[in-house]
Parts: sequence; structure tokens; C-alpha cells
Amino acid sequence: MYEDVLNVVSLIKKYDEEVANLIEQEQNRQKNCINLIASENLTSPAVMAAMGSVLTNKYAEGRPNERFYGGCQFVDEIENLAINRAKKLFNCNFVNVQPHSGSSANAAVYYAFLEPNDTALALSLNDGGHISHGCKFNSSGKLYNFIHYNVDKKTNLIDYDHLKKIAEENKPKLIVAGASSYPRLVDFEAVSEIAKKVGAIFLADIAHTAGFVCTNLHPSPVGFADVITTTTHKTLRGPRGGLILCNDPEIAEKVDRAVFPGTQGGFSMHIIAAKAVCFKEASTQQFKEYQQNIIKNSKKLAEELLNQGFNVLTKGTDNHLVLIDLKNFNMTGKELEDKLDKINITTNKNTIPNDKLRASITSGLRVGTPAITTRGFKEQEMKDIAKCIFLAASNFEKNKEIALTIVKSLLDKHPIY
Repeated sequence: MYEDVLNVVSLIKKYDEEVANLIEQEQNRQKNCINLIASENLTSPAVMAAMGSVLTNKYAEGRPNERFYGGCQFVDEIENLAINRAKKLFNCNFVNVQPHSGSSANAAVYYAFLEPNDTALALSLNDGGHISHGCKFNSSGKLYNFIHYNVDKKTNLIDYDHLKKIAEENKPKLIVAGASSYPRLVDFEAVSEIAKKVGAIFLADIAHTAGFVCTNLHPSPVGFADVITTTTHKTLRGPRGGLILCNDPEIAEKVDRAVFPGTQGGFSMHIIAAKAVCFKEASTQQFKEYQQNIIKNSKKLAEELLNQGFNVLTKGTDNHLVLIDLKNFNMTGKELEDKLDKINITTNKNTIPNDKLRASITSGLRVGTPAITTRGFKEQEMKDIAKCIFLAASNFEKNKEIALTIVKSLLDKHPIY
């Protein structure tokens, strides 16, 4: 399967040995590491092949059947197929499959409903929000007046009363519900009621949980949110890209104009084709079972990390990610990420609520189970992974070889390429 797709390295090598060698090294890195990055996954060979197809040659500005270029008859069909599959998958009326990423999907929504300096409300970055939700270093934070709500200091859960209070005091034009490092369910109905009360547009960003939403394993924002954004490459296991969903035709029209010509030019038709393949895969019973296994693995990993003495925030998880406060190990997220890299476990440092360290250092570590579940890891192996994380966090030099042996055994049991 994967061999057919990965043979492209041999083809590239004929023309550019430097690039081919680097791709080959990255291929080997993925093969020989346990990937616990919550925002990454491993696509199917079919998705990967679509991304490398001749569709990369085609320019197709505009909507299907309303292009600014000729020769779009076949890419029109592909885009319509992607749209219709996504509509059915998420049970919504309108879909735009053109955004290049989750961040560009969010940028288009802001462009559609906000004027510069308008007030918007989102979860704080330190408390699990995303950089595109008004971070001061991001265009969203520079163009718009983003204010932020927080999680409860004791429970680390979203404080909806706090959210309501801030919304009533500041009357934001748009409210965002969504996160990049929040391990629990989001109450879309509660946020919807708050947004209606203050007259705000409600944007639900489900970039991390889309795979669970479309398989009914996580509450859906459809019917509660005015507009929904997501990525397609995390739990959906598709190509790197974005997606915008809604039910209202007037909102859909504004979103379409905001994507093009508002914030993007030509679209990546090869990525849109890969999205279509991804949506077909996500409609199967096999995919739902895969999503169930992601959650089972994540819950088990959280349990085993707790057993190893780690401070797992919220004492567990409802989704694919686990957030760890490392202060009781007297270690920063950067330090543990670097140590885990040396035993072939890939993670990412992450800020935690009330973090005193900057984002390049952090007091926390985020781990997730989508990629390892794709490889076939099961609940019983989460204990080994938690043990290796503990070995890296305590007397690393002494424990390094023991951890490497465990990691190699797990990887040999679950090859990908």
C-alpha cells in the first residue's frame, strides 16, 4: 500500500537528490518514532496519492461552475463531490472546502463578520485556545479586539459563567468556542445561548475534534453554532487543509465571498481531491471504530500517566489529547520534549493554565493518540508509553537505554511503511 506512494522518492531522486534524501530521512523518522503530537496523523495511501496527483497543475479561482479560468469541468466535479460528502458527513447544509488551513478558515470567518477593531471573545491561548483565536502575535489579534475567557483555576474546565459575564460586559460581535489543548467536551449549547443573548455570531472551531463530531462521539456544534471551522488533518486523518460549515444560506454566501476573493486566491485542487477521499473514508464504520479507539487509548494513557505520578490536568480526557503539568517533576515542557525525542517519542511542549513560562519553554506537555492509533496501538500499550515518558522525566541518562528498548519493541510491532 504505502510502498506505491513512497516510491515517489525514487522518482524525485533522479532530478533532485538533495530533496529526495531529506524526504527519505523524514519518512524514516516517522517510521521510527512514536508520534504523540495531538495535531498530527498518518494519512491513508489514497489521500497521499491524491495530494501528489496532476490536480496540483490546475488553477481554479472561484466556486464550482463559476470559475475565473477555463478547463475546470473536472475539478468542478471533484470540488462538488468533496462538498456533498462533507455536508452528509457533518449533517449540515453548506460547506466550503477551499480554505488552505484551519487558521485560514478562521481568518475568512473573521473577515466575513468583523470589521477591524471589532470585539471578539475566545478561550485564552494559555488555557487551551489557539493562536488564530486572537493571539496578539497573530493577525487575528492585530486586526480585531480579541478579549479572552478562561478555565476555572481549580478544575481547569471552561468556566461558562465567567464566559457569560465577560460576554455581557463587553458585547462581542463574535464568540469562538474551540481549543488546541483542551481535553474535555465543549458545551456548544451553552455558548450558543450566551451568543444569542448578547447578539454575537457564534463560531465553533472543531479542528481537533472533527473526527469525533462526524462519528457522533463528541457533541456536534451543528444547530448551535452559526458557523463551524475545522482542519482536515488531525482526527479526520486527511490532508493538511481547512473546512467551513454552516446551515444558513446568508451566512454561507458571506463565508464563500470571504474565502474568495476575500482572503485567498487560487485553491489547491489536489488538496480538495484529497479532502474528498478523506470524507469518504470518514463515512465508514471502520473509521468510527478507529475514532473510538483513539478515545480509548487517550483515556488509558491519561490513567497510566496518573499512575506514574504525572499531574494530568482535569484528571483525564474526553478526546484525543492529554495535557500534563510538569512542575512536580521540576522540569519544563521543552526539557521533556527534548528528552523524549532522544528515545524516539515525539511530543510537543505546551502552555498550561496560569503558566509562568513563555510558550517556547512551557510548564506543560501535550500528548495525543491519533497517529499511534492509526498505527494499530491499543490500550494495553499505553502503559508502556506512559512508563517511557516517566523514564525520560526521571534520571534520563540512567533510563535512556531501557526506554529505547521498549520503544523499539512497540514500533516493530506496529510498522507503518
